Amino acid sequence: MSWGLTFEKLLLIGLIAVLIIGPDRLPGYAAQFGRFIRTLRDMANGAKDRMREEMGPDYDDVDWKKLDPRQYDPRRIIREALLEDEPATARAAPAAAADPPRESAYAQRQRLIREGRPAPFDPEAT
Repeated sequence: MSWGLTFEKLLLIGLIAVLIIGPDRLPGYAAQFGRFIRTLRDMANGAKDRMREEMGPDYDDVDWKKLDPRQYDPRRIIREALLEDEPATARAAPAAAADPPRESAYAQRQRLIREGRPAPFDPEAT
């Protein structure tokens, strides 16, 4: 059950309610509780109907399970966003056909120093 309530805890709460409220007033309170639950259900259905009216035919097209916050996984969202921008041909191409790995800036600077040439300098970067 939700909120950590097990059947035993609900039974204990019901027993305490019977002892505190008493058997005389318990049926009235049970009926009042039933009306409250019915009112909550009607409010939820009314909100759903109002959304359906305001959104129009798009309401039925929405995948509500995808919008469930329990489905939120930042790693999956980032992975899908990164793969979304790649062209389909680039994803399908084998790794050997891809561009050869480029030399990092550090490796390039070290190579130029070993060759006796000055390291690259960008005057706009300072």
